[in-house]
Amino acid sequence: MNKKEKRAELLNAAAQGVELRKKLCENLIDDIIDVATLLSKIVRKGGAVFIAGNGGSAADSQHFVTELVVRLTGKFERPSIPAVAFTADSSLLTAAGNDYGFDKIFARQAESLIGKKDALVLISTSGNSANLIEAAKVARKKNVAIVGLLGGRGGKLKKYATKSVIVPSNSVQRIQEEHIFIIHNIVHLMEQELFG
Repeated sequence: MNKKEKRAELLNAAAQGVELRKKLCENLIDDIIDVATLLSKIVRKGGAVFIAGNGGSAADSQHFVTELVVRLTGKFERPSIPAVAFTADSSLLTAAGNDYGFDKIFARQAESLIGKKDALVLISTSGNSANLIEAAKVARKKNVAIVGLLGGRGGKLKKYATKSVIVPSNSVQRIQEEHIFIIHNIVHLMEQELFG
């Protein structure tokens, strides 16, 4: 591939991203607001936010937690928002995977950590990750709010979600780019709602 072809590839990717962001802003803004409002209510009542995902979505779950616990907006001092990423403890993940199977790595944490005031956020580009579905089943039994940040048509996780934001694309890269936009704006709205 020569430089001209590489430029065309990158410009095409950028155009796809712009088009998807436009679609998201036209159709999903209320979903983002609803998720931020739901999570703010949970935090206000003393609950915590637990977040899980696989691969790039695992990194996104830790990014989301960081913005909640530390802060999103520079120089906006506010109390920390209680949040935990199920993806951050490699010893726990490998022990659960070894002893119970990969499908149970998040369910085991949901069983032990999530309380009745809390929320579980599941990030998945496909919505079909077995380990997230197992965690959702545990959360549903505990009757806690489940938020899905999903892609495509939402996959199997869509039916478990109390609220969801589904990025209308089948491109993993484009979905993940929009998930970061969604995460940043959920946290921004939560900061304003809780401490603005």
